[in-house]
Amino acid sequence: MYQSLLPLIGWAVTLAVCVLAWWKGGPAERTGALLIIGAAVAVWLSHNLLPPTIAGTALLVIDAAMAMGFLILAIRYASLWLGGAMLFQAAQFSLHAYYLVMERPYDRLYSIINNIDTAGVLVCILTGTMVAWRRTTVRPA
Repeated sequence: MYQSLLPLIGWAVTLAVCVLAWWKGGPAERTGALLIIGAAVAVWLSHNLLPPTIAGTALLVIDAAMAMGFLILAIRYASLWLGGAMLFQAAQFSLHAYYLVMERPYDRLYSIINNIDTAGVLVCILTGTMVAWRRTTVRPA
């Protein structure tokens, strides 16, 4: 089992934000939520099914795919929250590339930066969802 409740809390927050985005967001927020859930599941699978020698490369590929997904969404919908999510994902990609190229073991600094980046992406999609939700509930004057 888990040594800490933090991973479970992280999964719960991720699922809550993505469900809210799917329920109250527009097409960009829904697609962003699918990207986040897909990447979260892929990361979990890579950590649990792949040997450690391949898992680092798999994380890099997942981050690249997610960054490309946010780039495509940003070009399609031209939303400020998508630009923020794309920048956070670029930092995530850089983090994994640095640790992979330098052959550094994952340490506390990696965990802190990784969690801040993930939280940043979630805050961006939550912000986009709130803006889309408000746009649908406010009546024009």
